[in-house]
Amino acid sequence: MRTQSFGAATRAVSVIGQGTWFLDEADRRTAVAALRHGIDLGATHIDTAEMYGEAEPLVGEAIAGRRDEVFLVSKVLPSNASRSGAPAACERSLRRLGTDRLDCYLLHWRGSIPLAETVEAMESLLEAGKILSWGVSNFDVDDLDELEEIAGKERIACNQVLYHLGERAIEHEVSGWCERNGVALVAYSPFGHDDFPEPGSAGGRTLADIAQAHDATPRQVALAFLTRRPGHFAIPKASAAGHVAENAAAGRLVLDETEIGRIEEAFPLGRKPRHLPML
Repeated sequence: MRTQSFGAATRAVSVIGQGTWFLDEADRRTAVAALRHGIDLGATHIDTAEMYGEAEPLVGEAIAGRRDEVFLVSKVLPSNASRSGAPAACERSLRRLGTDRLDCYLLHWRGSIPLAETVEAMESLLEAGKILSWGVSNFDVDDLDELEEIAGKERIACNQVLYHLGERAIEHEVSGWCERNGVALVAYSPFGHDDFPEPGSAGGRTLADIAQAHDATPRQVALAFLTRRPGHFAIPKASAAGHVAENAAAGRLVLDETEIGRIEEAFPLGRKPRHLPML
């Protein structure tokens, strides 16, 4: 599994992690086993959120006795991201996760609470040792500019965004901003939302052809494409051990420039949207 620097965080992180959105809808024993199998395979970057229902307790069960092996991320709802609300929400997440700290804590998306107040709360959590770094999710360039103006350079660890082959909008400006400013970019829903390219489609055939050349699968090729640039990560969700193993193996796959060009042609970037897409 490839690892790389995660923005302002102080340790290397697996480029392929494990997402947990809707994971609590799977059989709990199977889901816990899948997460543990992923850790065994090097997919030690585990992402969750207070919004994800029972996902945090599920993650807590999976990492019990293995906390130091994982890079643990959770997210605070915008409505809770106030000076007093964020620390309280963080404490609730820590209890559900059965740990005393988060490796990174994210503002899930921008809400009505001023960013300056949220930054103050995040910095207080850092000082208290409750979190080791902080970042954001679903932030466009203008939001990132404003946030950096408030927080200063090298404070934002990451920006977690919607990014898959059918939705490459972040490549217009967001990914470049993150690279220039040392902010990790984390792709959520990296296979799309139930719309991964069908095998018989033009894009599906391109992925299959490249996959065959690497003795890989189309989904592994997709993950390799999304994490092809420095500082880019992906957090696919998988509730079965076989799918976890498939995802983790993508962390060893490196595409050449010709293959990247073929994928870019098969899945065009498109025009820059007025608003950053998000789920």
